[in-house]
Amino acid sequence: MKISPTVRDVILAPGNGSFFYDDQSAIRAGAAQDGFRYLGTPLTPGFTSIRMPARSLSIGLVLWDDVIVWGDMMNVQYSGTGGRDPVFQLEAIQALTKSVVIPRLLAADVSQFLGACERVLAYHEDKRLPLAVEYGVSQALLRAAAHIARTTMVEVICSEYHLPLPDKPVPIYAQSGDSREINVDKMILKSVDVLPHGLINSREKFGPSGERFREFVKWVAKRTKEIGEPGYHPILHFDVYGWIGLEIGMHAEKIADFIARVADDVPGYRLHIECPADFGSTAAQLEGYANIVASLDRRGTEARVVVDEQCNTLDDVRLFANAKAAHLVQIKMPDVGSIADTARAVLACKESGVGAYVGGSCTETDLSARAAVNIAVATQADMILARPGMGVDEGLSIVGNEQNRLLCILNYRRRQGAWPHAEAASA
Repeated sequence: MKISPTVRDVILAPGNGSFFYDDQSAIRAGAAQDGFRYLGTPLTPGFTSIRMPARSLSIGLVLWDDVIVWGDMMNVQYSGTGGRDPVFQLEAIQALTKSVVIPRLLAADVSQFLGACERVLAYHEDKRLPLAVEYGVSQALLRAAAHIARTTMVEVICSEYHLPLPDKPVPIYAQSGDSREINVDKMILKSVDVLPHGLINSREKFGPSGERFREFVKWVAKRTKEIGEPGYHPILHFDVYGWIGLEIGMHAEKIADFIARVADDVPGYRLHIECPADFGSTAAQLEGYANIVASLDRRGTEARVVVDEQCNTLDDVRLFANAKAAHLVQIKMPDVGSIADTARAVLACKESGVGAYVGGSCTETDLSARAAVNIAVATQADMILARPGMGVDEGLSIVGNEQNRLLCILNYRRRQGAWPHAEAASA
């Protein structure tokens, strides 16, 4: 059968993300919880309540042989803040996809992933398409290129970015959500590489002067020794949603002092602190984080700073990596947009000697999570978030099993001498 590089038709399927969209501004301002919901009026434009069920939109490309390849569009949990796109509006995204994106897809050659992304995801009316659209459409385009080439998505990325065929797993990082203690136990019993996130997103969870947070960090380290397998020694990674700056003050040296004290609480552990402060803009965040990183480096501590808020797009990632304004950059894939840019962001971090964490959101789907694994494995990122959802087990299963299957396939390709680009990519 002659292979056609074109899309014959496009179909759309509204769906659900795996968690909820949350109004971070309202939560940070002290919104009270009533069971699983938050009480009060939302503060971030686009939110109709402080906690909203996450929605998604699947886009299916009908190829020449009637195979349909899919991608999923959605936004992140804390949409509309930190320089991110507004909260996902299903009807508006669907209308734009039909009027702008589908005509482009029907005219595109989808056999080459990067070229197809460049054409289909080009600017509309002098501005980028919504990043959720870029994210979902690029997943479908990568699957289309892999189907045409009869390879995995990893092999498409390795071929088009001239990368060697990977043979190592990427460490997996799990997040606990609000069920901190139970989910930490799950992570330890499953020997997760990096844990537990902690969801330290309010003054109540952080505590006066951060004491409640410090106690939680010490408990996690102690728990790894109590119930973990012999020799188990994970990286401890906590997302504090800017609360060090909010509670301690927005001064780099004071923030570094606090982080160093937390590291001293858990000697022998590598400590990641994500979003210690939100300085309010990309420029301010760049300067503030560079100062925090420099201060910690002078101390020789095991603590590492991870940037998230105000570092969203590929251009942002390059700025932070070049300025050494983080030890590790969270490349939050729905905020980056096209997954082609996530791959570029990982490679940019590596070139600058900065860690690359392929992140995402609990609001994602199984489909987007599997695409993320292919990007992380191909580029050999430093770690990848287990997602979607907040249940730990589901995300670990989806991400971990996809990675294991991929590495098994790639090892088989090597044994069979069946990867045609291996020699060129390693040259």
